[in-house]
Amino acid sequence: MTPFDLHGRRAVVTGAGRGLGQAIALGLAQAGADLVLLGRPGAQKTTRDQVVHLGREVEVVDLDVSDHEALERVVAEVNRNWQVDILVNNAGIIEREDSVDVSRESWNRVVDINLNGLFLLCQAFGRPMTERGHGKIVNIASLLSFQGGIRVASYAAAKHGVAGVTKALANEWGPHGVQVNAIAPGYIATDNTTALRADPDRSRSILERIPAGRWGDASDIAGSAVFLSSAASDYVNGHVLVVDGGWMAR
Repeated sequence: MTPFDLHGRRAVVTGAGRGLGQAIALGLAQAGADLVLLGRPGAQKTTRDQVVHLGREVEVVDLDVSDHEALERVVAEVNRNWQVDILVNNAGIIEREDSVDVSRESWNRVVDINLNGLFLLCQAFGRPMTERGHGKIVNIASLLSFQGGIRVASYAAAKHGVAGVTKALANEWGPHGVQVNAIAPGYIATDNTTALRADPDRSRSILERIPAGRWGDASDIAGSAVFLSSAASDYVNGHVLVVDGGWMAR
């Protein structure tokens, strides 16, 4: 047994079908956690198969995080069937557009998934955690929880909100044995950064600022998620952990 051991714990990971969510799910499984994967229908089979290969229990539950009525029903079902010790809120989208052209529908879609859905999941899973006196919640924030970015006003607003919600819930739930923290990934090679990596000038300017000299890999986030999900972080609360190869240090 080590402080990072997750055997006997069950974790819910949203948006685990690919990218950061998949890497985090596999990292938690390697540390010993059993999993419930919440996400779009058919999107999480590959992750499920890999978790099974690691010898952990895994359940896949379909959920569109933007459908808040369905979210309430699905989470109630999950809480009836399993004791959830860890929640990782990873599901999110980004839509790039000049701010003067952002439609109301686009704005609401990004905020609904990245912030509103995240809060509702925290609330629904956090309630039984506070009643039991133990739990870990890890929200996926962003460098745009600190910065404004370019052509991503809705995403920046939502991710600033994620940082604020993380701190607010940590204040309320810390006395009940629940730690609420966030990870702010830097520039990671995922679908969300495809457009940036395809732009030679933008990609070069980004890499020039990263002391590590490379784009991050999704697996670079997994260790931080394990730490914040484990007993090793029992005195860490309300923190937004930047994992960015040194970008913010510049």
